[in-house]
Amino acid sequence: MASGALRADVEDCNTKLTVDGWLKRVERRRELAGLDEYDPYTEPTKDEVLTKRGSWTGRYDFLLSLLGYSVGLGNVWRFPYLCYSNGGGAFLIPFAVMLVIAGLPLMFMELSLAQYAGLGPAILFKRIAPLFEGLGYAMILIAGTVMLYYNVIIAWTVYYMAVSFEVPLPWRGCQHEWASEWCFSYEEEDDCQAGKGVYYKTKCFASEQVATLNLTQRMPRKPPAEEFFKNYFLQISPGIEITGTINQRLALCLLVAWIIVFLCLCRGVKSSGKVVYFTALFPYVVLTMLFIRGLTLPGAYDGIMYYLRPDWEKLQTAQIWGDAAVQIFFALSPAWGGLLTLASYNRFDNNCYRDAIVVAISNILTSFFAGFVIFAIIGFLAHELDTSVASVIDQGAGLAFVVFPELVAKLQMPRLWSVLFFFMLLTLGLDSQFTLMETVVTAILDTFPRWRRRKLAVVSAVSLLGYFGGLVFVTNSGMYWFQLVDKYAANWSVLLIAITECTLIGWIYGTDRFIHNIEQMIGKRSPCFHRFWTIIWKYVTPVTLLFILCFNWLQYKPIAYGRYLYPDWAELIGWIIALAPFTLAILVAIIKVRRHPDAFMHQSAKKLLKPSRDWKPAHPRLASEMEYENSEGIEL
Repeated sequence: MASGALRADVEDCNTKLTVDGWLKRVERRRELAGLDEYDPYTEPTKDEVLTKRGSWTGRYDFLLSLLGYSVGLGNVWRFPYLCYSNGGGAFLIPFAVMLVIAGLPLMFMELSLAQYAGLGPAILFKRIAPLFEGLGYAMILIAGTVMLYYNVIIAWTVYYMAVSFEVPLPWRGCQHEWASEWCFSYEEEDDCQAGKGVYYKTKCFASEQVATLNLTQRMPRKPPAEEFFKNYFLQISPGIEITGTINQRLALCLLVAWIIVFLCLCRGVKSSGKVVYFTALFPYVVLTMLFIRGLTLPGAYDGIMYYLRPDWEKLQTAQIWGDAAVQIFFALSPAWGGLLTLASYNRFDNNCYRDAIVVAISNILTSFFAGFVIFAIIGFLAHELDTSVASVIDQGAGLAFVVFPELVAKLQMPRLWSVLFFFMLLTLGLDSQFTLMETVVTAILDTFPRWRRRKLAVVSAVSLLGYFGGLVFVTNSGMYWFQLVDKYAANWSVLLIAITECTLIGWIYGTDRFIHNIEQMIGKRSPCFHRFWTIIWKYVTPVTLLFILCFNWLQYKPIAYGRYLYPDWAELIGWIIALAPFTLAILVAIIKVRRHPDAFMHQSAKKLLKPSRDWKPAHPRLASEMEYENSEGIEL
């Protein structure tokens, strides 16, 4: 009788869901709730089916997605540089300490919180403490901003990977229109000297012409890869104030990058969960291949020893601890909304504690291993150029799009290594971009559940907006905008949001209640587990985050790109980008207090700090029990 009623109810729904799909969901909900017969309080309603949120379909979908999100470009092009500049192997000590007291606690907190409620950041904070509703909006704003420029990096890798098939590599040598008189090619110099000539300003002069040259003038030397990157690829303007035109080559690559992201996310976590099986694991294959190849190159030993040589005295400076804290914080990416989004699609009983530990340890090991790979190859490049390792090492875009292209041009089978390297960067970038994009899409669908039936249209709209919003980064001044947003988008607001999260869980919602929620999901734990995480979340992590924030402010320097100093108006825009998300959270809190019916503001704020009636676990039986207790007026 119940099944027949349900079939009739389903047929009345104007939806593409099949009857079998409906009945399977009923059976699943019945099983989770421990029911033997139809119960309207625990079985799905018509609206629930229409607005089904979705979940991970494979056993390791979430773990690999989390690993791909956490292990990104920063592990390859930022960590080795920080290790080199902060005492070599000694840097691993503060890095591991900051992982334990800041990175892992924030990751575990966010994974547990989202998995318990089954909600993304847009709705989660609204329910756990309505006064903090703006925290979710702030996270989404950060994710959306980073999403715009992060896909530009993917567009760059798409282009470099495509042109890596050309013979010879397009950035090899200085005999090109894009090369300036400062371009310097060691291969061309060797060929010129072999013919008894003098190599000067990209040209080879015969010995009788040497008298006409001003060889006493000291000429700056720029490798062909750098000239290709700035003059041909970016077509960079003199400054941010000179916008120029849209680079059609880059605009096309950006379109391709957004199409790739759209195709991988068009079916939500069901499609992205399968893609990450490749994108999360393939970088390790390439890193291993590069490491083995690097060890066979002359100069690799010197590079690795330069990387590992510890300088224990630097452990006494605040710089090394501050850099370690910032790196581990941004490596695991808490307070961006991505961790909350990924965990919100988990099964209620998923062991998120294990996942957090596995991914945190994998992150530090990947960073350390990537350092071996990078410095082995940089040691070879220094050997080839007959210079020191310190003059070759770089970070960020300089390492990926200048140093490495210059390097592969000197290897045997340069096109193979170039394709592999840039394809590795592509997969590293895609994992993080998937989560940033999914954070924005999930926020929209959580806010407007009925739109889940049109998820394809929502993903399409976000992709289009992302593409048009990213066009500013492919203009002639795009690199200046890229550096500006990269410096400020995920900076102070992220730290302030993380501190607020710790305050919310540690002091307002309560660590006792939160740990009880965690134990409902992963089972009972020892009293030591309870005491350890209480101390960490209430005291250690917030103090560490305050240290990072103060360190950032004390070490603040106006933004620059090379020798170019940004104008004051650009610096102001940077500050607005940096503080806008947390300012939004404050404004939302003020609006919530002012709209509350209570006459006294402190009473309104006090009530808004309590969980709303909609706050409940994602498990149907536990949710039903909580709804009953709420209806009876029991204080939870």
